Amino acid sequence: MPKAPLLSAEEIDRELAAVPGWERSGDAIVKAFRFRNFAEALAFVNRASEPAEAMDHHPDVAIHWDTVTLTLWTHASGGLTAKDFALASAIDAVT
Repeated sequence: MPKAPLLSAEEIDRELAAVPGWERSGDAIVKAFRFRNFAEALAFVNRASEPAEAMDHHPDVAIHWDTVTLTLWTHASGGLTAKDFALASAIDAVT
């Protein structure tokens, strides 16, 4: 499978503007989602898994009781690609 091309700094800035709440962290983007309790946090992870599976692109997931932090980057490419921002947008849609 060919690697997805990395985005330039300018492209990353433009893409970040389209996904509110996501922030750049090195070669990744990160967003924390807060919920009322652990059960809602887990339910969100299950909803977020649907677009991730459909896109065959999976976030790193950290769950801390009422907070889910997702980290996205394209492992095979070694940084941020259009795939990361497409998945961020799809995850935001299921929040």
